[in-house]
Amino acid sequence: MAINIPGVIVMVLFYLLVLGTGIWASVKSKKQKMKSAATEVEMALLGNRGIGSVVGIFTTIGTWVGGGFLVGTAEMVYTPSMGLSWTIMMLLAYSLSFLTAGFVFVKPMRDRKYVTMMDPFHVKYGKVLTGFLCLVSLFLDVVWVPATLIGLGATMSAVLDLPYTVCIWISAAVAITYTLLGGLYSVAYTDVIQLVLIFFSLWICLPFVMINPHTLDISTTLRNNTLHGPWIGALELKNIWKMADHLLFLGLGSLGYQCLHQRILSATSSTTARRTCFAAALIMPTFGVPPVLIGATAASTDWNLTSYGSPSPYERGEAALVLPIALQHLTPSYISVIGIGAVAAAVMSSADSALLSAASIFSSNVYKNIIRPQASEREIQWVIRLAVVVVGLVGTSLTFMKNSVILFWFLGAEVAYIIIFPQLFCVVYCNISNGYGAIMGLLVGVVLRVLSGEPSLGLPPVLHFPGCTLEDGVYVQYAPVKTIAMLSTIAAVLLFSYLTFVLFNKGLLPEGWDIFKVKAQDSAQALTPLGGAAENIETVYLNENSSHTQASEPMIHSN
Repeated sequence: MAINIPGVIVMVLFYLLVLGTGIWASVKSKKQKMKSAATEVEMALLGNRGIGSVVGIFTTIGTWVGGGFLVGTAEMVYTPSMGLSWTIMMLLAYSLSFLTAGFVFVKPMRDRKYVTMMDPFHVKYGKVLTGFLCLVSLFLDVVWVPATLIGLGATMSAVLDLPYTVCIWISAAVAITYTLLGGLYSVAYTDVIQLVLIFFSLWICLPFVMINPHTLDISTTLRNNTLHGPWIGALELKNIWKMADHLLFLGLGSLGYQCLHQRILSATSSTTARRTCFAAALIMPTFGVPPVLIGATAASTDWNLTSYGSPSPYERGEAALVLPIALQHLTPSYISVIGIGAVAAAVMSSADSALLSAASIFSSNVYKNIIRPQASEREIQWVIRLAVVVVGLVGTSLTFMKNSVILFWFLGAEVAYIIIFPQLFCVVYCNISNGYGAIMGLLVGVVLRVLSGEPSLGLPPVLHFPGCTLEDGVYVQYAPVKTIAMLSTIAAVLLFSYLTFVLFNKGLLPEGWDIFKVKAQDSAQALTPLGGAAENIETVYLNENSSHTQASEPMIHSN
């Protein structure tokens, strides 16, 4: 098959549109900086906290609507063991993440004017433990980059017949460039263009996929499909707890990513941030409808009669590529190119979020707060740029691991669910939490999760929870093991925090052993967030009263 020249031309125009939008946004950010006297770092990481409701809704949705979302959603519907039932759960999970962010995290984090989600850890736990959690967060962002790019590489190489690596590196280069130029402003405004393209492109492609003469009516194949398994999926009572487990770990685990909190912290106010989260929760599932219907159509197609031939994508082990395969073989070539534009837009709307997220954590929490507290504004700005480039290059290099997009989703979210989310909840809401409890919570949660086993990673279960059964020589856990591990993390944080608090405050352990300084005393530890202008600097204090029962909550005072 020859290179699709018209398709390549369309994609070049699309990339120029996105890059042009990013350049325009970078110019806009510079003008806003001059008007508000904001620092370059504040503009790069948080847009001077000036993102309004409309742009905020677009960029919040764009955080999760990536290439993995589109390609993975079609894959889930097409896979008989998952199907529509599991896909609906996944869509609800991402809406749950926005709702939880709006109800639980927006007010305490936006009102305290944190720069990143790691700031409360630095205030309460100090440099060492915060540094480790920052590395975990950076790992999540680095993994997120290839997870989004893989979907695009598969789609473009299938439809345009371009080399897989060329497609990925060109897309990554565009995302890195406009993120470097304008920071959050460029990311937010390109998200608007990208989501508009995603929405209209997929809905244009959908009728052509569904009216293909070799495709059956999807309403008749929902429960009874002679060509493929019913695309409604495996609806079995024994899977109820398993589905609930995945709902919570995708929904709450998403709150362990800095990119979502970056949208909250960049809003003009906590009210705007809440409004943004609630609107995103309602709108985002609509972006899942086209890939759901494309996956259903693929499950209802007699592939032997198409240019793809027999056997089907599922039988060839290409279920992860079913969306680009459907676009290529079930639509005219000029329509399939439009579909590629949708996937490319989705990829960059999430990839740029991961790039800026990682740069924020590294520059603010690692470099400024730990490595070089005396770093100048200009130095931090160069650190941000370097971090964007390094994360982009490393993440893009990992795309040679052509595993299922769904596996990338679940692996990243599981790390966030077991480690970051429970720690963030405790540090924001539980006054008694301290560094000792955080370490023990981390160990308990990780060890318990590993001992529970994970078939996709080849880990056999050591702990057999109720419902664990042997199927085809492999033990399968039907209990909500992920949620059990997450709740165990929270319980361990609170329990060991309380125990160490009592032991040190009652003199049962020498005060010299208290490396995390949990002993109640009338003192305050200050943290100065990133930003050079005096009027924009907030000092965060962790006040600990002299009571022997609890430590006080971090407070912020604006100078």
